[in-house]
Amino acid sequence: MKKHIIAIGGGGFGRNNSSNLIENYILNLSGKDCPKICFIPTATGDNDSYIVRFYSIFTRLNCIASHIEFFKRTIDIHKHIMKQDVVFVGGGNTKSMLAIWKEWGMSSLLKDAYNDGVILSGVSAGAICWFTSGITDSWESELKILPCLDIIKATCCPHYDEEPSRIPYVEKILLEERITSCICIEGGSAIHFIDGKPFKNISFKNNKNTYNVFVDNKRIVESPFEKIQL
Repeated sequence: MKKHIIAIGGGGFGRNNSSNLIENYILNLSGKDCPKICFIPTATGDNDSYIVRFYSIFTRLNCIASHIEFFKRTIDIHKHIMKQDVVFVGGGNTKSMLAIWKEWGMSSLLKDAYNDGVILSGVSAGAICWFTSGITDSWESELKILPCLDIIKATCCPHYDEEPSRIPYVEKILLEERITSCICIEGGSAIHFIDGKPFKNISFKNNKNTYNVFVDNKRIVESPFEKIQL
């Protein structure tokens, strides 16, 4: 049984111009004719409009869509998650999301689901949460390195080409040797991991990339992952 994580750098159903390419890619990984997918919008405080956008897209795709909320009465999360084929975590405030997950036991549950073959996916906060650490804008004043779930043994930065502060911050923390490398995902792309190892960059907009960024001889190196163009 292969274990899959798809971390999206930006884009997808959360934006009005979604092509559904990455959504279909994730659903197809299940190998099911009609997979079950659960949306977790915790990072936005279970924002109603975000949940509506999820259903507006996924109810038109060949799947059974559901979601979990933590700011209203909450369902039996263990029973529900372990029945899913796919989990999709939305964007927002990663630090707040992880704090709520810890309180509810969601962090350990997602690790159990992953080990049981449930496909883990998400965008922005829902991308970096799977890594040892992520570059987050959970604080308004500055980007920071945030400890995450540690399923993927790496540091991750989403929105690499979308937000002007991202590239300089990654370069700074690399040159300061605060991290040794960073997986940096552009908007319109995702990095697909199989059994904890990078498989391919999945580009769902024209020529978008994911890079392994590191320092070699005091210079920043951006090494792109092999790409599948959807």
